Amino acid sequence: MTTASPVLSDLIEGYRQFRQNGWEPERERWSALSEGQQPAVMVIACSDSRVDPSQIFNVRPGEIFVVRNVAALVPPFETTPGHHGVSAALEFAVQVLRVREIVVMGHGMCGGCQAALTQSMRGTEPGKGGFIADWIEMLDDARQPIAEQMGTTGRDAERAMEQAAVKVSLANLRSFPCVREKEGRGDLTLRGAFFAISDGVLHLLDEESGTFSPA
Repeated sequence: MTTASPVLSDLIEGYRQFRQNGWEPERERWSALSEGQQPAVMVIACSDSRVDPSQIFNVRPGEIFVVRNVAALVPPFETTPGHHGVSAALEFAVQVLRVREIVVMGHGMCGGCQAALTQSMRGTEPGKGGFIADWIEMLDDARQPIAEQMGTTGRDAERAMEQAAVKVSLANLRSFPCVREKEGRGDLTLRGAFFAISDGVLHLLDEESGTFSPA
């Protein structure tokens, strides 16, 4: 029998606590969820281990449909052959689950946004940073004015890049016909958010002014 590593042992202990304190008290809800899901909200967030949307929004199982990736990015609509993971999840959320809101949530101290700002991964091979470099190229246009005005280092420039990334994803969401059509009919609302890890404050984007303010 293979001996569990300390990390796996911690995960298993966490699972046991979940079974006792999370699953058991919500047994009826889990039974209902086994028949299907009807989340009203899709959250697009970063894969960063510090920014779990379920924890930040304190939601119950089945309440939010979550997609997480480097820097919480949404690629623009395209039909070229390939594996479009974010696009597939978006299509499922909008067309099958019929979510009513999509929240793009960036966060402070984002490594992907920092790499986009400094371009530290540029020119690296896939497997050594190249996949990251290709992914965060989506931020190149947003990066340019920030780099020119604020430089490529320092917390002010990094936060500007992190918040600009949210706006890029919102713009790319609207390049999808299904999103654009449903938003136009009032059946779907897009929102931008930013979570500051250091003080635990969630900021919401006012798209008209382009500014983020504490929720």
